Amino acid sequence: MELLSYLALVPALGILAQWLAWRTRLPSILLLLLFGIALGQFINPDQLLEDLTGAAKLESLTGEASQVGPALLFPLVSLSVAVILFEGGLSLQLRELGEAGSPTFRLVTVGTLITLGLTAMAAHWILEFPWRLSLLLGAILTVTGPTVIGPLLRQIRPSRRVASTLKWEGIVIDPVGAVLAVLVFEEIVISQSESLDFFGTVWLLSKTVLLGVVLGISGGMFLSHALRRYWMPDNLHGIGALGLALLLFAISNHYAHESGLITVTVMGLWLANQKHTEIEHVIEFKEHLRTLLIGCLFILLGSRLDPMEVVHLGVPGILFLVVMILLIRPLSVFASLWGTPLSWQEKSFISSMAPRGIVAAAVSSVFALKLQTHGGGDGSLDLYGQHAAQLSTVTFLVIIGTVTLYGLVAGTVARNLGLARPNPQGLLIAGADAWVRQLAKVLTELKIDVLLVDLNYNKVAAAKMDGIRAECLNILSDHVQQELPLDGIGKFLAMTPNDEINSLAVHQFQSLFGRAESYQLDFTKRSKSELRSLSESLSGRILFEEKRTFSSFRDRMEAGAVIKTTTLSDEFTFEDFRERNGDDALILFVLSPQGKVQVNTSDRELEANPGDKLVVMVLAVPVPEDHAATPSPQPSSSHPSG
Repeated sequence: MELLSYLALVPALGILAQWLAWRTRLPSILLLLLFGIALGQFINPDQLLEDLTGAAKLESLTGEASQVGPALLFPLVSLSVAVILFEGGLSLQLRELGEAGSPTFRLVTVGTLITLGLTAMAAHWILEFPWRLSLLLGAILTVTGPTVIGPLLRQIRPSRRVASTLKWEGIVIDPVGAVLAVLVFEEIVISQSESLDFFGTVWLLSKTVLLGVVLGISGGMFLSHALRRYWMPDNLHGIGALGLALLLFAISNHYAHESGLITVTVMGLWLANQKHTEIEHVIEFKEHLRTLLIGCLFILLGSRLDPMEVVHLGVPGILFLVVMILLIRPLSVFASLWGTPLSWQEKSFISSMAPRGIVAAAVSSVFALKLQTHGGGDGSLDLYGQHAAQLSTVTFLVIIGTVTLYGLVAGTVARNLGLARPNPQGLLIAGADAWVRQLAKVLTELKIDVLLVDLNYNKVAAAKMDGIRAECLNILSDHVQQELPLDGIGKFLAMTPNDEINSLAVHQFQSLFGRAESYQLDFTKRSKSELRSLSESLSGRILFEEKRTFSSFRDRMEAGAVIKTTTLSDEFTFEDFRERNGDDALILFVLSPQGKVQVNTSDRELEANPGDKLVVMVLAVPVPEDHAATPSPQPSSSHPSG
């Protein structure tokens, strides 16, 4: 019953931790580790497996230390890492990597080698690890955790070039770091065999890479051909890709130790970049599986971690962490990015963003288990046995330290460097109909960042011709949050003619902008019938006034209404404006002299003071000049959207 409880608790706690992270905007990995460590104080997975397999009895009879728990956990962790790396390969589009420019390439080549070398030296001199084990730790800690960087970038929203560079570094460095760790580990294992000379070592290392690449490409070609020929139904595409990846992972590992990680990464890369078969449904399946596995892995690995082992690292452990954050990362970034177009502010921010994530945790645990298993068996790795047990402990210390520090200070650093705004007031608007474009044009002329997103190419093209930033995308696509330059954007307005799309979009963007800054415009007046109206939980804050709908705005524009700005003063107050215009003028936004944008909503009374600008929709009747109205921009010709 204890095993059943543990197996049920692991995914439940994993999902709970990630949900809490979403609600509190804390790094999910930090909460996952804390939940795992807390669970480990009550149930230790190693001891649980040993008790269930009778290992304790075996130890009393043989007098030898049992390794049954780690030996059973190793395949599970190894397969989970394979799935995560496969999904990482599926996320990598080489054409998009090229668009990120030379900084990403330098970071994952020169920067990776510098990080590996400096980390190995720090581990050897500070933690007193043997050189080969220091190199293994250095290879593991080259990865920067894209599963952590992605949420942080969405929360901070720095400039596009910085965000793009960090994102692609995180994606590419995962398989690169894993491959480096595999090669170093292979060299450690090979070095214990006296029968191998230098050329034998080079051959085995080459075989590992070659086998992984060949099997990965072969698997990708076979799967894409099978999907293109309709050899399997749609509902088996995701699970079929997973099954093939795990099978090739096992086959590859059988013929060359740890080459399976290379195999699954290359297979994912091949599938992501082939042009003949659509794999979006495969990627979607892997994303859900990755979320589950990340939660389960961190809970599982965290529950194996004894907090006292971290404490026992003492001053050397803290010093190693400080050197990693304050010395190694900045040196690798500034050295590798020397001569690139990035400014010193951008380089400084990149050097302050290197949180480690799930791949570092899982790979270090796998290799620590392997080293301990080998050392406890034939004694071939006894030289590393003492420090092998600390390999995952040091990695978890780095993960906890970097995730905590970067999660707390990265936003402040970005704002102080001028790469992110402390209180972004820009608007992301879903929809680009004629009246929405006219509104966006007025706001753009007022120096307010506006980005329109619409699936209709003609509407997007018309917006761009008016000088408005616009993208032809599906607002419900994950690519909107991941790819678009959202620096300076702090509010989301769903203003399409489809109520259901508006509600779904608001629901999706609430995690990014919060419920307070997610707004929705109804298409028609809401029905009082519970069967026909949308659920309130799926709706955002209602824009403007309840009686004002998308269709009413469209009708007013067709009747000749225009969008103007009016500046309030001591002589012409907000009350004077309301009294003068009555219901003929609909107030859309209030802009303060400091640049703060107040959106008119049905749930809050507008506040406007002298000096504020009102963005209003009025009939084509000029406001008297003696009322200090600012010159209004001429509206673009209204034409049917479509």
